[in-house]
Amino acid sequence: MPSKQKFLAVSGVLSGALVWGLMWYPYRALQEAGVSGEMATLLSYTIALVLGLLLTGPVWRELRIAGWWGIALMASAGWTNLGYVLAVLDGEVMRVLLLFYLAPLWTVFLSHWLLGEKLNRYGYAIIALSLGGAFVMLWDARLGLPLPQNRAEWIALSAGMGFALLNVIVRRTQHLSVNFKAAGVWLGTVLFTAALLLYHGNIAAQVQGVTANAWWLLGLVGLVLCATSFAVQYGLTHLPANQAIVLFLSELVFAAISAYLLAGEEMGVREFIGAALIISASLLSGKIHAGPRILVTPP
Repeated sequence: MPSKQKFLAVSGVLSGALVWGLMWYPYRALQEAGVSGEMATLLSYTIALVLGLLLTGPVWRELRIAGWWGIALMASAGWTNLGYVLAVLDGEVMRVLLLFYLAPLWTVFLSHWLLGEKLNRYGYAIIALSLGGAFVMLWDARLGLPLPQNRAEWIALSAGMGFALLNVIVRRTQHLSVNFKAAGVWLGTVLFTAALLLYHGNIAAQVQGVTANAWWLLGLVGLVLCATSFAVQYGLTHLPANQAIVLFLSELVFAAISAYLLAGEEMGVREFIGAALIISASLLSGKIHAGPRILVTPP
């Protein structure tokens, strides 16, 4: 690979890790400005979708061949992205992201059930390391159960499951273009969030209540989400899976530093041990299966 192409590919993946390691902060700023997590997700991903469609062209032509797998892709992407936002708004950033990064564990099972892929020794190691990390981090001395301790952590755990499902579906839908899948992720998030807001009601009043300053921030977030998607896709296209996984894990470093500097959040000994085990599992995720590999990447 030419050095310039490799530099651009590495930069693309690192930009995705940086964005998702910091994205919790603008969403919290929007919440403080009176824009709920659901509304902020709907508006920012709508902006990303509109900008993305201007660049990807007529991807809707693939709708006739997308089938049920295309619908499943949009649904899993919807909960993954909305769940991420809701979890980082109400929970401790690092604990939320570590629970989200249990995705390789769920990918092991889902790819076996949905794709019929057989595990090798790395798959069993991932199961052990992921469960060990979750056990250490979530153990409650009072309850004696390694379970999420609040609503935000339950949401993060379930969003990580959605993330794993999304990756498996992306692997399964080889007949769909990368542009269609990217648009499907944005559209799925918009539709899923809009349905939830319509269920709760007052969606029009919430949109009207968004201030001018909040619109500027929403526009910036939407632009960054759109640009990051293309940068990450370029990186994934030109880098080996194992190298991309290592680069993506820098998201946790960016998140830890930003959470400490911007929110005063610190990790304890249990979180550090749990993080080490979960990161080790993620590093092995490029070797999960004896056949073609599934790469777990940020949303």
